[in-house]
Amino acid sequence: MKFYFRRCILISTKETPINEEIRAKEIRVVGPEGDQLGIMTSEAALALAYDKGLDLVMMAAQADPPVCRIMDYGKYRFDKEKREKEARKKQQTVELKEVQLSCRIDKHDFETKANHALRFLSAGNKVRVVVKFRGREMSHMEIGREILDRFAESVSELGTVDKKPSTEGRFMSMIIVPVKQGK
Repeated sequence: MKFYFRRCILISTKETPINEEIRAKEIRVVGPEGDQLGIMTSEAALALAYDKGLDLVMMAAQADPPVCRIMDYGKYRFDKEKREKEARKKQQTVELKEVQLSCRIDKHDFETKANHALRFLSAGNKVRVVVKFRGREMSHMEIGREILDRFAESVSELGTVDKKPSTEGRFMSMIIVPVKQGK
């Protein structure tokens, strides 16, 4: 009678069954170097993996029969996590920043808000520009539309209008996205 040691601590892996977690009767086995070892029972494949001091890892559960590979599972997980971490580093997150204006905004305040929006756009973020209407200003919606058009024109070198000005209650808003840089 031959005793086998457990190579990897049983880690509950929902996506990848390993070693004793593999319940299929017959599986297609791939060796550590990628060579096909054929179809065999899961017990025989597990014994083969333990003889080599490696783990049996299910790679394609939906295949018929399921495909398992003999490999060092700890090293496989480490490499997989490293690749995912590198992918997350390269991924750029885009935030939606908001700039609020009013119908009676002064020239200097308008330029300050435009500079804020230019800074947000140069950082790669989207900008939502909102004009608030108070009291009787609701009867002069065209003033808000003119302010938004002027704002879009002032940030046109770094951003383009993605969502045209629309009215939601006492607010009129539009969304400006950064222009794609030619590579």
